[in-house]
Amino acid sequence: MHARPIPDLRRTADIVFTRRKVAVFIDGCFRHACPEHFVMPRANPDYWVPKIERNQQRDREVDQALRTAGYTALRFWEHESSLVVAHSIEAAVLAAG
Repeated sequence: MHARPIPDLRRTADIVFTRRKVAVFIDGCFRHACPEHFVMPRANPDYWVPKIERNQQRDREVDQALRTAGYTALRFWEHESSLVVAHSIEAAVLAAG
């Protein structure tokens, strides 16, 4: 938990299955701009707009780096059902085995 899937990658995943090469991220609705719940703050948009855009860009870069290294990157939103997420993770780990 909270580990770097790839040692050189300066990002941590919430859960990493190293032998199966599966990295799981649970993204917060605010910081990662969930299409269902995110509302851009009206205060200080000069800070928040680029900040949220950088977060999204970094997520895409991390996913690409993981794919290049042979990993499956799974991303879920914090509001998703933990039972549904657990089943999705289980299926991906078993498929990677």
